[in-house]
Amino acid sequence: MATIYDVAKRAGVSPKTVSRVLNGDAPVGRETRTAVEQAIADLGYVPSNAARMMRSNRSGLIGLITGAISQSPHIDEPKGLPDLYIVQGVQSTIAQSGKTLMIADTGGRFDRVAPLLQTFLQHRVEGLIYVADYHQEVVLPAMPKDSPLVLANCFDRIGTPAVLPDDRKGQQMLVERIIKAGHQRIGYLTLPRNMCATKLRTEGYKTALASAGIAFDPSLVLPAYAESQGQNSQLLWDAIDRLLSLDVPPTVLCCGNDEMAMRVYGILRTRGIRVPEEMSIAGYDNHVSIAETLFPPLSTVGLPYAAMGVRAAERLLSLIEGETPQSSDPTLVSGPISWRSSVTEQSTLHYLKSKGRTTQ
Repeated sequence: MATIYDVAKRAGVSPKTVSRVLNGDAPVGRETRTAVEQAIADLGYVPSNAARMMRSNRSGLIGLITGAISQSPHIDEPKGLPDLYIVQGVQSTIAQSGKTLMIADTGGRFDRVAPLLQTFLQHRVEGLIYVADYHQEVVLPAMPKDSPLVLANCFDRIGTPAVLPDDRKGQQMLVERIIKAGHQRIGYLTLPRNMCATKLRTEGYKTALASAGIAFDPSLVLPAYAESQGQNSQLLWDAIDRLLSLDVPPTVLCCGNDEMAMRVYGILRTRGIRVPEEMSIAGYDNHVSIAETLFPPLSTVGLPYAAMGVRAAERLLSLIEGETPQSSDPTLVSGPISWRSSVTEQSTLHYLKSKGRTTQ
């Protein structure tokens, strides 16, 4: 393998001059630079990154830990688009910074996170990003002060910099848009109650109703995911049955995610209820492979995974450069509404009339 001394000999200069060309830390004449660069190309010389790290105390490496590579999405899992999109957002931003992103996958095992963090620290990464597969609280090992950590799609109780989806705002915007379409009886089929997203989205749902002067009716909000995946179809069927059996049933069903909405389409059609003519449906995630292939296409709100990845990378890079954060609060990222044809004006009017009922 060629050394810096081989390059210097071939170019007819000193090793120090070669170092100046490589590091750009001192002026070098154009002809000399050209001769050195040609010698490097001819010899296939590769500079020692270890030596450069020792001089600059910068490795140029960023570590990222995720489960996105090993985990395959299952229809019963309470999550939306794969967290791989967060990783892609991080990668695009880190690449633009000139640094190198090193990715490690947990294999779906949280107990592997601590050893992976330690491995990255041993490789002297300048900073770390941990990506969770859904909005949740995590507990990670303490990190050295000179190795900043940013959390993506998760948070902890000690104030580690975090980037989160704005679930409250997303559900609020969606319900406001549904109300604008003329609906007042809005059913909400939620993800598990213990999920952070469920609590925040329910708050957004209530806020939208209150802003429109519509009283909150707790009978319209039902969980539709069970702890046991095998029970989900039964629970969802029962939740829909309970909503349709109300004295004044909803005219639209908001679903915890697009996967659930897809199941709701099937259940309603099994019961002979047309979508959207007799029941409107809305989802959450903007899982395009679902939302745009359903008939009718699904109205939904996007989970901004790619944007979250970009923001997480930007926040980490600013910490690496020693910038003081303007706030210690999590960075909240919201996504747009994708309004399609699954929600119509008072879509259950015909259904209610057939049952001898009227909307409020």
